[in-house]
Amino acid sequence: MKHFDATATREPLTFARLVPALRSAFAADAQVPPRHVHSIETAGADKGTVLIMPAWSDAGFLGIKTINVFPGNGARGLPGLHATYVLYDARTGVPLAMMDGNELTARRTAAASALAASFLARADARRLLVLGTGRVAKLLPAAHDSVRPIDEVQVWNHRPEGAEALAEQWRAEGFNARAVVSNELEAAVRQADIVSCATLATEPLVRGEWLSPGSHLDLIGSFTPAMREADVRCFAGARTFIDTTEALQKAGELLDAVAAGTLRADEVQGTLAALCRGERTGRTGGGERTVFKAVGSALEDLAAATLVWQHTESIPA
Repeated sequence: MKHFDATATREPLTFARLVPALRSAFAADAQVPPRHVHSIETAGADKGTVLIMPAWSDAGFLGIKTINVFPGNGARGLPGLHATYVLYDARTGVPLAMMDGNELTARRTAAASALAASFLARADARRLLVLGTGRVAKLLPAAHDSVRPIDEVQVWNHRPEGAEALAEQWRAEGFNARAVVSNELEAAVRQADIVSCATLATEPLVRGEWLSPGSHLDLIGSFTPAMREADVRCFAGARTFIDTTEALQKAGELLDAVAAGTLRADEVQGTLAALCRGERTGRTGGGERTVFKAVGSALEDLAAATLVWQHTESIPA
């Protein structure tokens, strides 16, 4: 069994490769059972969550990701998510590779965000606002820049020093980036073409009345009923899409909106698979407001892991 560290996992997963790979994967058939979710509580430690996410396809690969989520890690200076990924031969069950699940998760999540934006954000969208400074958030400008002409990036975080540091990093990468302090958040949301939330928030950060006509709201951080990044008014009057139907059972924002009556389950316009297969139409006009809510899919992990494996196999010995 081969082992891919963070660098080896990251190298083949450029967004120029990964976004099209995800589009192909969502358009094809694959088996993606519901994830297993377990709460982890131990004496003297913060509560955590473990997710087990399998998927397999006719391409001959089976993958299983284990991801541990501990939101309290931020106070310890540690990432909130840690993941491992094992790729198998789907015909024999033979293990092929162990990959860095953190890199795989972060890059496929950012790529799925960009894939959704390629259908839902205006073609001329150039102002991106990112909420969050974690692994996924750091990748969002590069991911969205692969599908839209992003030339202005702003970042907000509940810890201002984190936002300042990330803005500085993005400037070093060539982006026109600046940090947004708390009292500027409303104005930043109002001015943004794309608002992308990649946090572990349990209370809404974005208010519906802040969102401008023609904007695209991207919610990719929360993935349990107890987590939410946007209030219920964000869905009123918007065309809402989801990554998979599992989002309707797992996303706190959607559950809240349905309970409040600002969204009906049958008003959800479609999934990423429906968009990628051409079964649903994305943005239909420059003035309409769109929302994409993702809780993550094992299909994305499998597509990314397959890309890593195939890239390595193509390199001459």
